[in-house]
Amino acid sequence: MLTLRVNASAALSEAVRARLEQEPSVSSLTVIPGGGVTPPGDVFLADIPRERANDLVDDLVALGVQIDGTIALIPIDTWVSKRGLAAEEEAPGLGQDAVVWAQVTERAYSESALTWTYASFMILATLLASIAIVTDSTILIIGAMVLGPEFVPIAALGLGLVRRRPMLVRRAARTLALGFALSIGIVTLLALLMRALHVLTGNTDLQARTATSFIYEPNMWSLVVAVIAGAAGVLALTASKGSGLVGVFISVTTIPASGNVALALALGVWSQALGSALQLVINIIGMALAGWATLALQQLVWRRYERRSVRTARR
Repeated sequence: MLTLRVNASAALSEAVRARLEQEPSVSSLTVIPGGGVTPPGDVFLADIPRERANDLVDDLVALGVQIDGTIALIPIDTWVSKRGLAAEEEAPGLGQDAVVWAQVTERAYSESALTWTYASFMILATLLASIAIVTDSTILIIGAMVLGPEFVPIAALGLGLVRRRPMLVRRAARTLALGFALSIGIVTLLALLMRALHVLTGNTDLQARTATSFIYEPNMWSLVVAVIAGAAGVLALTASKGSGLVGVFISVTTIPASGNVALALALGVWSQALGSALQLVINIIGMALAGWATLALQQLVWRRYERRSVRTARR
């Protein structure tokens, strides 16, 4: 269940009220006349099933509410309402499976921005991965994978293609490219400093690693794992109670690969630098394509549900 909050300008208040009153899935509607100060107008609060959010948001956008006002979707963790239960049961599909595109798109834009926080996490995760590689520590590798913030921008590439948002695709691609370039560059400089101080001893620190050798040896399974992780990650992002992202983070080797690229460049182990770079590219492409396919399938399925809902409402 969601609460749809609409701040509508005075010119659109009547149209917004009419749309919400005619929507059968609205189990509770509160109107605050004159409650809006900026812009001057009315405030509407409507409780709706997640399954009906997309149609309502699309209709409100078509009215132009977003130009001067605001359309907000607020999750409800706990609710007790017989009318709400009836609305949930009548809406096609299940709320847990519903994809609320406005929420997913907003998160993709927000977490695909190249911020200082994003860059800092990228650098720290890549640095931790490089330490894990030198020490041949699987536990540290997992920690670096979880710390990395790169999955949402990768998923945003597929979302931008499915929802036809070229700005989102460019934003995500730029964030990924600059984020990896910055983190690899800084960790390479730190590795060179460690080599100058004889903390790292030539290429001997990158030899005979049984626990982390998979990072620079891409194979067919690298693509398979990336595709599975990409699909699972997108499902976790779009679900109402997604809890699978941590599993995705520790399934792919984007951050470990970038850490090994940095080390191999600093120590002159060119074969590992190339292998890790290939591993990185395979993982990004595999996850992006899997995310695109998963979102496209979800969009197709939910369009059918929404059409069925419209037919039901007209009876």
